[in-house]
Amino acid sequence: MSGRPTVLTLGNFDGPHRGHLAIVAACRAIADRQKARGRVVTITFDPPPTEVLRPGSGPPQLANLDQRVRVLRDAGADTVEVLTPDAALLSQTPEVFVAGLVGRHHPVAVVEGPDFRFGRGRQGNMALLAELGEVHGFEAVTVPRVWATLGDQNSVPISSSLVRWLVGRGRVADADAALGRPFALTASVVRGEQRGRTLGVPTANLDSDALAGLLLPADGVYAAWGQVGGDRFPAAVSVGEKPTFGRRTLTVEAHLMGFTGDLYGHRLTLSFARWVRGQYPFSGPESLREQLRRDIATVGRWAASPEPRAQHAAASSAPRAGKFS
Repeated sequence: MSGRPTVLTLGNFDGPHRGHLAIVAACRAIADRQKARGRVVTITFDPPPTEVLRPGSGPPQLANLDQRVRVLRDAGADTVEVLTPDAALLSQTPEVFVAGLVGRHHPVAVVEGPDFRFGRGRQGNMALLAELGEVHGFEAVTVPRVWATLGDQNSVPISSSLVRWLVGRGRVADADAALGRPFALTASVVRGEQRGRTLGVPTANLDSDALAGLLLPADGVYAAWGQVGGDRFPAAVSVGEKPTFGRRTLTVEAHLMGFTGDLYGHRLTLSFARWVRGQYPFSGPESLREQLRRDIATVGRWAASPEPRAQHAAASSAPRAGKFS
């Protein structure tokens, strides 16, 4: 175990969103104030406890484990510990659960949001955590809720439920405001039916198996950034079934503007920026081809506007690492 003081936080961290990032930032600030610079340990669960308690009842996830770990480390966590919840862990009383954390990490502070719950039946809350902190010698720190102002000028408290609600309705620009970054999907590119190629608009299909259990944006066409390795391209992304061809298979496919080469087998990240239009059937391939050209022109104008150019420049200069209702 490290001799450095430890500042601890734990939760599902689904997203993670700006509220989670504020908690990690508070941990980092406390750790940095220690006489010997402390370390930040963030504990997350995989799968979420609800999947163990009530399999299949939980909501789709906003990010896979790799994405969560990367975002939490970028936010300031030195270590991201992944707990696999089982019946024994989930049956622990709040007191026993905290004693276990203290035995492993000996924290000087435990930092959480105001709605934090822990222990069997979610019996523990921040008041109990403060009491247990006095027993075990750590400070219980509450970080206030973080709010986001959406495109309709509503100001709302940020939560994973809010982000799911927004993404599920295609409001990806508002989801960006809550997450602090664009909502993104990452998967390998697989072979599709190659209809886009025959229409003169080649597309990259994300592996649907890799997206299982993850939230997808509402069916529609989006302006996005597509990233392959260290390169980023404006992308017109289609999410949903293929109504023109009568297929019922859910797909996420993207046309990367300016990309040349073979994407099969490569990992592609799509960062959703703006809603373009809904999905609807066309009379045939020619009318679909014309609409795809209009979609690409729309995405091209978006990518050439000042805000996306600034986002692209910032991303290019950054170091690369491999309850609403």
